[in-house]
This record gives sequence, C-alpha cells and structure tokens, in this order.
Amino acid sequence: MNHDDLLKWSARAADWARDYHAHLREQPVRPDVTPGSIRAALPDIAPESPESMEQIFADFEALVPGAMTHWQHPRFFAYFPANASPASMLAEQLANAIGAQCMLWQTSPAATEIEERMVQWLAAALGLPEGFAGTIHDSATTATLCAVLTMRERALDWQGLTGGLSGQPGLRIYASAQTHSSVDKAARLAGIGQDNLVKIPTRDDLSMDPEALSAAIRADRAAGHLPAGVVFCSGGTSVGAFDDIAACLPVARAEGLYTHVDAAWAGSAMICEEFRPLWAGAGDCDSIVFNPHKWLGVQFDCAVQFLRDPGQQIRTMGLRPEYLETLESTGITDFNEWTVPLGRRFRALKLWFVLRAYGLEGLRDRLRNHVAWVAELAERVAAIPDLEVVTEPRLALFSFAHRDGDAVTEALIRKVNADGRVYLTQTRHAGRFVIRMSAGSFDCTRDDVLMVETVLREVLG
Repeated sequence: MNHDDLLKWSARAADWARDYHAHLREQPVRPDVTPGSIRAALPDIAPESPESMEQIFADFEALVPGAMTHWQHPRFFAYFPANASPASMLAEQLANAIGAQCMLWQTSPAATEIEERMVQWLAAALGLPEGFAGTIHDSATTATLCAVLTMRERALDWQGLTGGLSGQPGLRIYASAQTHSSVDKAARLAGIGQDNLVKIPTRDDLSMDPEALSAAIRADRAAGHLPAGVVFCSGGTSVGAFDDIAACLPVARAEGLYTHVDAAWAGSAMICEEFRPLWAGAGDCDSIVFNPHKWLGVQFDCAVQFLRDPGQQIRTMGLRPEYLETLESTGITDFNEWTVPLGRRFRALKLWFVLRAYGLEGLRDRLRNHVAWVAELAERVAAIPDLEVVTEPRLALFSFAHRDGDAVTEALIRKVNADGRVYLTQTRHAGRFVIRMSAGSFDCTRDDVLMVETVLREVLG
C-alpha cells in the first residue's frame, strides 16, 4: 500500500464512518458475542505475502463492527462517555498523517505550542484563576500518578528520586472512599503503598469530612508518619460525589500538604458557570485533572492536568540526558518532562479543532441538555412502582435499584442490557447493588435518554 492507495482507502473509510454513525441507533449498544469467537476467526500466524486492501477492508467490515461495544452510540449510558465528535476525528486523521513523536519542543514546535495555548484556553473556560499552566496526558490515571509522585517527592525534599524510599518515614496520602481507584493505583505505583492511602470518612452528602481529615493527619504525625498530600474528588465515578474542597483545603494548607483534584468526568461541566459551586475551591489547589475525552467531544485519549506550579512536577518527573537537549533555544517547554512517558502524541490538535468547531457555547448547550434530560429521567424512574432512586442526580449521573433487593436489581440490569437498546452499568453504594445511569454521548437526544424508562417498564412487565 502506498500514498496513492491511502487516498482511495481514506475516502472509503470516511464513507464507512459516515454510514456507521448514521445507523448506530439501529444497532444494539453491546455485541452479542462469546469470548474467543473473534480471535478464532483470525489466522494463527501473520501472512507471508501482501494481501489486497479489498480483502482486508472486507474482513474488517465482517468481523469488527458487529463485535464492538459502540461507545459512540447515542444510548451508551454506561461508565462515562468517551466521545468522538466529527471535528475530533478529523483532527486525529491529520495528526496520524503527520505522525509526529512530540516528546520535545524541537521534535514538534507546533504541537508543543498549541498544547500550551489549549491548556490556557481551557483554564479560562473552566473559570480557573490566572497563572495555571498544564499539560495533556493520556488519561487521568497518569495525571493522578504524576500528582502523587510530586506529593511524595515534595514531602521528601526530592530525595526519593535518587536515594529511594528505603529508610524514609512512612508517607501518607488522604482521600475519601468516593475517589476513583486510580488514586489507589497511584499510591501503589508510587511506592507509598495502598495501606498508606488513608480513606477519610464522608459526611451525609458524600463529601470528605474536614474535621476527620484534620484528625487523621494529626494522628499520623503523632504516630511517626509523614503526611504528603490530599486528593479531592469532584464527580466520583460511582455516584458522582463531590468533596467540599473549600472546607477541606484550609486543613491541607495548614498542614503544608500538596493538593490534587480528580475531576476527570465532571470537570467538563465547569465550562458552565452555574455548575462551578460543585467544585468551589478547586482553583486554589495545586493540581487539577479533567478529561475532555469524556464529555467535551474530544476523543480518547486526552486528559488535561492544570498545575499551579509546574516546576514541582517537572522536578519530580523530568530527566534530561544529553541526547534530549535542545541546543538552539532556551526558555522552551519539553512536555515529556511533565509526565511519565518520553513519547507523546499530538493530542492538542483535536482540542483546537473541537473548541473552534463547536465553540464553548455550543458545548455548554450539550452539557446543559444532558443534565436536564437526566433530571427528567430520574423523576420518571422514581415513578416506576418497583424502582427507587438511590442517589439523586449529580450533573448527568444518578443511580437506582429495585425495591426487592440486590439479586432482583442485578437481574434487572442484565435484562436491560440484553435488550440492547440502552447500556447501563452497576456499582455498589452504601452496601447496595445499584444501577448507574450516566448520559453524555455527543449525539444523544432527549428521546435517547428517556428510552431508559421505556426499556425499564417493558422488561419489568
């Protein structure tokens, strides 16, 4: 295959993509396949001789679409969305064609400087105070790991990087039980240890209790531990919990602790000023992460981390051997020093395209619609005799359950997902098995959201 062939088949792929999205509503959200069936349809070894693109594309059409969960389906209400707007897809096509490895400014001047500007655009769009810099990671998991590593090194005066953790005091990180498991993973991978991630009790509204946080830090210091940082939750994955950052932040500051806000899902909503009270205080923290790839139409992977003082994270994550020096320039940004991988994709291009193609007001309209439609759906679900809303809507997320207990609720979600018209997922809340409903698909409509009620009533009989 050469570039002339690429021209032909790129046009064919664009036609296929248009038809795929045009007919998604007609498809079940999840495929009806058995484990191993796709692998069994593929040859055991790679071909020795080239095969025609006609055959390759035909095999793609026969094997792949029908065996995928359709994340772009307008009735995908599971987990959180991973949107891919048309503008984002176009930008990714161009970034793929350029094929740059954007590890240094000199390997990618435009990619680096567009990334700097996109972080600035987004910080302003979210209402963050001036002075934040930032970078784009693959996912919030990586951003949170970078923040936790920075907490670690800041507490150790950056001695852990060279001397290791042996002989150092036991570090402690604080978060509530509503935070994402990526915080637990970060504690593990940073060498702090999951047992040293202290889960602070929450208040009735599921926010971290500031008095309990203060007491835990004091107790740890008395026991010889070294408190290092606090991770706040803004829009928890399970049921959308928000920590009262403004109430907890003075505790962290008084103790000299680094603070990180995990707003991976809900951060997108903060482009709407009326939702910002949910994360009041976030702009005074040291680090914030949110994922435009969840709710803003910028396809995976694209997680933006804002940093009040990037120098601390660069000091933690950066490593500059001689062969990575840029000899011709000073005062430049090498984003590989802000994160874990050396290699980096040109992720900023799709942000640039999306923010311009839809505009902030266009994106706000979508988010506001999702929030309003989910609130309406929650009222309708509450009116179904056998069901109860367990957690009220937080933005575009709520949970519900069958009144007859966990086993019946589990059977209900299995029936709903087997129906195929919508896709929901489950969680545990306060010891109960509950069903999550999370809207946010870029092209979903009010009718798509209310389809959940239709399916529930039909499967309940």
